[in-house]
Amino acid sequence: MGQLTLTHIFHNQNLAYTSISLNIFNLEFQELDVYEIYIKAGKIASKVREYARIQDHTGKTLSEICNDIEQEIFKNGAEPAFPVNVSLNDIAAHYTAEPNDPITVKNTDVLKIDVGVHVDGYIADTAVTVSYDSKYQNLVDTAERALDEAINMARSNTRASDIGRIIEKTITKYGCKPIQNLSGHSLERYTIHAGKSIPNIWTIGHSFNLSVNNVYAIEPFVTTKDGQGVVYEGKVKNIFGIASRKRIKDQKADDFLEYLWNKFKTLPFALRWIVNEYEEKEAVSLIGLLIRKKNLHAYPILVEGANRIVAQAEHTIIPQESDTITITK
Repeated sequence: MGQLTLTHIFHNQNLAYTSISLNIFNLEFQELDVYEIYIKAGKIASKVREYARIQDHTGKTLSEICNDIEQEIFKNGAEPAFPVNVSLNDIAAHYTAEPNDPITVKNTDVLKIDVGVHVDGYIADTAVTVSYDSKYQNLVDTAERALDEAINMARSNTRASDIGRIIEKTITKYGCKPIQNLSGHSLERYTIHAGKSIPNIWTIGHSFNLSVNNVYAIEPFVTTKDGQGVVYEGKVKNIFGIASRKRIKDQKADDFLEYLWNKFKTLPFALRWIVNEYEEKEAVSLIGLLIRKKNLHAYPILVEGANRIVAQAEHTIIPQESDTITITK
């Protein structure tokens, strides 16, 4: 999923329970090969992404598309790491379907499909842009080219700012513009955005070097030459995550929060994932209450500043000394 580097990070850095919960997770898997689990998650994510790529989505609702793709993840022996993002046109990221979402994909739309897969909390993150209108093909191809160029240079000790430089250079070479305040990100167990950002432009100043066997998602976002090249938070917020497990002394809300923790841990979720357990009206009310109490955070859609079309491509990598393993290739 796209990370807004200026104001929006899909990572809960101040959770009171983080150190305790992650220690439990690590103890559980001390004797397992974490690398092999990541490889499994990556293979499933790649398979599901390619399934999504070849479908004809025109005439389908976003609800149908999300449910179909998420079922493919389950069928292949994994779970969604976050609600499938189906962001249309000038929405760069973070739109997922509402329950029974009526929005239908037209043959003039540009659809970003962002897929997260986890196996026991180990996450592979990947995305593809689908367009049925040839006038946007260069935009789609440019996102893929920029991703390929970035991965080709990504090794242990490669500076993140240098990856941003090659992404920006590739995108501008093909007459497009990068989204400067969206970035790739580090990944950790049960954490989509683990605190480190891989920019899509050349940045001056603070950066970091990629580390051996750490896990990173690289995801260029591309807009047209006349775009603003910046995204802003929109009004729609239909992806949520736990920000605090502190009880609020409301029994229904506290029970609901515990249900969410047991089901999703620190991973994002959508309303449509819980309406089988809770009546929709009640779930909306409880989510609203927990947002006001700062137990939940709602993540807004991210919209291109000039309302221009955006394309996205994404892979998850594990750098080595002399090469890089792309687990979602």
